[in-house]
Amino acid sequence: MAMATSVSKAMLLTAFVVAAALSTVSRAQSPLQVNFYSSSCPQAEATVRNVTEGIIIKDRTMGAAFMRLFFHDCFVRGCDASILLDPTSSNPQVEKKAIALRGYDAVNKIKTAVEAVCPGVVSCADILAFAARDTAIVSGGFTSFDMPSGRRDGTVSNFFDVLQNIPSPILKLPDLINNFAAKGLNVDDLVTLSAAHSFGQAHCSFFNGRLYPNVDPTMDATFADGLRMVCPPPGSSGGDPVVNNNRVTDPNVLSNQYYGNMGVGKVLFVSDQQLMTSNYTAAKVANNSVDAATWMGQFAAALVKMGSIQVLTGTAGQVRKYCNVVKS
Repeated sequence: MAMATSVSKAMLLTAFVVAAALSTVSRAQSPLQVNFYSSSCPQAEATVRNVTEGIIIKDRTMGAAFMRLFFHDCFVRGCDASILLDPTSSNPQVEKKAIALRGYDAVNKIKTAVEAVCPGVVSCADILAFAARDTAIVSGGFTSFDMPSGRRDGTVSNFFDVLQNIPSPILKLPDLINNFAAKGLNVDDLVTLSAAHSFGQAHCSFFNGRLYPNVDPTMDATFADGLRMVCPPPGSSGGDPVVNNNRVTDPNVLSNQYYGNMGVGKVLFVSDQQLMTSNYTAAKVANNSVDAATWMGQFAAALVKMGSIQVLTGTAGQVRKYCNVVKS
């Protein structure tokens, strides 16, 4: 009975917080709309959901891949699917060349399924947004929530835009706050969305500075010892292995476990541990660690908010037939 009550609370709170967020977006006259494809492609969201769920069930690591693709897409040139474009002879230095990400083939699979029911209607940018929402549901146990749509696909993808916009894993808190503020996101959004590091993987090079030459004193010593067994010192011949972001519980579940890990020094990045360096963010971390229902509602709302960054709508941009190629 207690578990059922907790789940019901999470569902109700998620619905309430996201509804409030959508109301705020509406008051700001966002060009995105809930059920944008209700007439032009009523099967769109269900098709994306079904294929996304199938992909994650087959390979549980893909949830984090979808979420990371959406984050990178929105933080670089806005949510326009520019992260998906392949290099060409005229533009060899595209965004995907700047950082190793997974999930491109999976997005193409979703797009193919959507094209089969509604050719030329649903943008790749919206597919990324729907897949991220569906990841929260499948990999995080979230109740379903609305993801406004109507995004169009961009035609520009630039390697250097990634370097200038994606926050580094070694950023200090003031710089993280400024980075998010530049995208219209506040410090609460920063703390909330950072829990995407509760699942997925990272290369050792992204946090080796906390292990060598000396262990960061804010990192749990036993946790650090385990990482040093996997991650060789910088400059050695051991390569650059990957480790799970969450080495405490299930690494393929989106959850508030991230905050509990942070409280005991068991997170990977400098940027993660930085959330403990101010009273305000540390209090948010503490609250989120013990109140999964509230965090889930806030995460869903922040994901919707992130999905509105610098969107192309109306006649701007295009709707690609293939997500990796600009429509000619």
